[in-house]
Amino acid sequence: MPDAVSAGDGGLAEALAAGASLTIGVAVTVPEPFGTAIQDARAALGDPLARAIPTHVTLLPPTEVPGERLAAVRAHLAAVAAAHRPFRMLLHGSGTFRPVSPVVFVRVEEGAQECRTLEAEVRSGPLARELDFPYHPHVTLAHGLEPELLDAASARARLFDAAFTVGGFTLSWFGADGVWRPWHGYAFGAE
Repeated sequence: MPDAVSAGDGGLAEALAAGASLTIGVAVTVPEPFGTAIQDARAALGDPLARAIPTHVTLLPPTEVPGERLAAVRAHLAAVAAAHRPFRMLLHGSGTFRPVSPVVFVRVEEGAQECRTLEAEVRSGPLARELDFPYHPHVTLAHGLEPELLDAASARARLFDAAFTVGGFTLSWFGADGVWRPWHGYAFGAE
């Protein structure tokens, strides 16, 4: 993942130069062609966030970090990644957080335990924080839509099947334009 700041970056260069706080997240990115297939399904359902969020399995939910702590955060993430090795992930079938939250997702059938371990390690040290809900690895297919659209998403997710190797995770940041952008990729280093 590139680590450069460029024009049209949604305000990252300005925020970094000013030492401002950033909202960051850490996730396992779902590779192509699966990532686009899920985004296309979200868009077809009318999900307004379909193109604003890369397809992923969250390891750290949106978290505000003061600019002066970003170097420590990045060093922490590098250390976590270096201690892990690649693992297989299988996405298959549907799940939901309804009625607690209007979310339909694709289940992580294989690789869930590795995600739980990574999540706990990522969400420690300079990124230690409480969660609003217990951690449950998943790939969101629909969020905040009408019940009939959530039902349609659930039907689509039941048919989804993807297997791939997870070789690391990505640090992303939330731009002033409401778009999540990958910032830096961390490859696993353990053999």
